[in-house]
Amino acid sequence: MSDPTLVKARPATNTKTITTLAMLSAIAFVVMLVSKLLPSVNGFLDFDFKDVVICIGGFTFGPMAAAAMSIVVAFVEMITISHTGLIGFVMNALATCSFCCTATFIYKKRHTMMGAILGLTAGVVVLTAVMLLWNYFLTPIYQGLPRAAVAEMLVPIFLPFNLVKGGMNMAATLLLYKPVVTALRRSGLVAPSTSEQPSRRSSAGFLLFSLVLLATFVLLALVLWGVI
Repeated sequence: MSDPTLVKARPATNTKTITTLAMLSAIAFVVMLVSKLLPSVNGFLDFDFKDVVICIGGFTFGPMAAAAMSIVVAFVEMITISHTGLIGFVMNALATCSFCCTATFIYKKRHTMMGAILGLTAGVVVLTAVMLLWNYFLTPIYQGLPRAAVAEMLVPIFLPFNLVKGGMNMAATLLLYKPVVTALRRSGLVAPSTSEQPSRRSSAGFLLFSLVLLATFVLLALVLWGVI
C-alpha cells in the first residue's frame, strides 16, 4: 500500500521541476538573443551561449531535461527571430543536444568535479564532430554554397569555430553552475545537495582552471574574429 504523503508530494515536485526548466529555458532564450550582438565568423557562424544555461539545467535535472530545453529553445528561436526556418531549427537543436546531452549524461554517471570536466570535454568533441557532419550536408542548402566549397571550409573554419564555441561554453558552465544552482536551492526550486562539499582549496583550484580555460577560448575567439 502506497504512502499517501508520497502521492501528494509527487505533483508538487513535478510542478516545481517544470517551473524551473521553463524559467531556465526562458533565460537561455534571452542569452541567445544577447549572443546575437557578437560578431559572426565567416558571415554566418554565430557564437551562442544558451548552451551554458541548458547545461546547468541538465546537470541539475538530467540529460532528458537538457534535450527538452534544447528543442524548446530552438523551436522558439525558429518561430520568432530565425531566418533559416526548419533547417536552422535542426542545426540549433543538434548543436545544443550534442554538447549538453553528452556532458550531462557523463556527469550523471560521475557526479563529481572531474565528472563535470570530463562530460563537458566530451561534449565539445561530440559537438564538433556532429556539426562538421551536418554543416557539410545542410550548409549548402540554406547558404546557397556549392558542397565542394563547404567541404573546403570544414577544417579551416567549421572545426576551429565549433571547438572555440564549445570551449567557451564549457568554461562558462564550470564557472556558473555552482552559483546558479546555489541560488535555485535557496529559492526552493532545487532540492538541497546530499553530496559531499569540495574543500576550499579544491574549489579555488577549480575556479582558477575555469578562468584560465575561459580566457584561452576567448583569445581564440578573438583570433577567429580577426581582432588579434
